[in-house]
Amino acid sequence: MGSIGGVGQGSGYQSLYGKVASGKSLQTAADGAAELAISEKMNTQVIGLEQGSKNVASGIDAIKIQDSALGDVTDYLQRIKELALAASNTFTVTDSDKAIYQKEIDQLKEGIEGVANVTSYNEKNLLDGSTGDLNITTDANGTSTEISGLNSTLEALGIKDFDVTGDFDLKDIDNALEKVSSMRAEAGAKQNSLEHIYNINQTGAYNTTASQSRLEDLDVEKAVGNLDKQRLLNTISVMMQKKREEEEEDKANRLFN
Repeated sequence: MGSIGGVGQGSGYQSLYGKVASGKSLQTAADGAAELAISEKMNTQVIGLEQGSKNVASGIDAIKIQDSALGDVTDYLQRIKELALAASNTFTVTDSDKAIYQKEIDQLKEGIEGVANVTSYNEKNLLDGSTGDLNITTDANGTSTEISGLNSTLEALGIKDFDVTGDFDLKDIDNALEKVSSMRAEAGAKQNSLEHIYNINQTGAYNTTASQSRLEDLDVEKAVGNLDKQRLLNTISVMMQKKREEEEEDKANRLFN
């Protein structure tokens, strides 16, 4: 009966108790070296996918900031066009009227330039042309994609010198509006792409985590049954050891009496 109450059996009891307490069947390599290696590899993949999702989410946030700011630029340009149309009606508009229109246009142009200069994400300017493509690592394998730094400055839009008090062309404003629309379309397409990547990462992380759980999670009901069995064996072992000691003590007493 020595094998029942031996050290190995006691350490096995402690190991089983630890598994029940943690709910994990894989705690050390001794519990299954191959399974543990696979589980750790899965865990690395999940960590990479989750970090990739965070990176992608940051990219989506940056694009949303870009788009919102370009929406403001569009509003400024629409108002400039409205004023330019009014100024082009030379039949009723005087030079002093044009000067008033231009004063508001200059304020609107300052607004456009201001938006281009202050729109940023994590200290990266997004609309002044100073930032090139921003790299986004999307998963644990180092896969990456890029979002573009855009340029909505007055010079880039071609309206830096737009002035209704002199010769001007309404097409300049139309071209500026077209450029902004093109930038917003580009940003929107990239946002859709990033959201697709984000969803793929989330699904991958979920499924990999589920597979990892199936590999390493403990069958608690079965483990508790084994634990109860182990406790019973320990109790029997103690009782038998005590009985053996009593028998040896009785035998010794008979020899000396």
